[in-house]
Amino acid sequence: RCMSTPKRIASSFLPLRGMHSLMPYNWTDTPEGPVVLTLSAHNSLSPKGFVLMISITSVLIALPLVSVLGTALLWWLLPFLVAAVGALWFALKRSYRDRQISETLTRNGEELTLIHSPARGEALEWSCNIYWVRAEMHKKGGPVEHYVTLTGNGKRVEIGRFLSEDERIALYDELVEFLHQAS
Repeated sequence: RCMSTPKRIASSFLPLRGMHSLMPYNWTDTPEGPVVLTLSAHNSLSPKGFVLMISITSVLIALPLVSVLGTALLWWLLPFLVAAVGALWFALKRSYRDRQISETLTRNGEELTLIHSPARGEALEWSCNIYWVRAEMHKKGGPVEHYVTLTGNGKRVEIGRFLSEDERIALYDELVEFLHQAS
């Protein structure tokens, strides 16, 4: 490990600061704390949108039932329609839980740490001296196009796999700049 004194990243490091409101990741750099990159999966359906979707679906499914009110046919159709709304509810909730994935890249002095927190299972952690870290983009051949990895300490770890292709390209450019300024 290199024994030089750690360099502080200037707050002006973030040239693309305006883009971050559009990206599902956020850089944080405060004078009293470490530089932190937080990535999270984008959820296109907000909780309000979820309620709206279930409500509209329920109303649209119930409309045809008006014509069979007071008949035995209503009781034959009702379980299937309730099951359809229940299945939609379950599928949307499951999709939302599966998107509860995040990654945190923290620079504290010379140490760079990546913590990957999956939707289910234990968090995975990787640390390396920042001067030995290299960002790589694999345009083809990875699990996704423009696959971004960090290499250091003899290991290669993925970062931002759950982001869209354009977001991974922007993330890679920012990681390269961040690592360049650190050295």
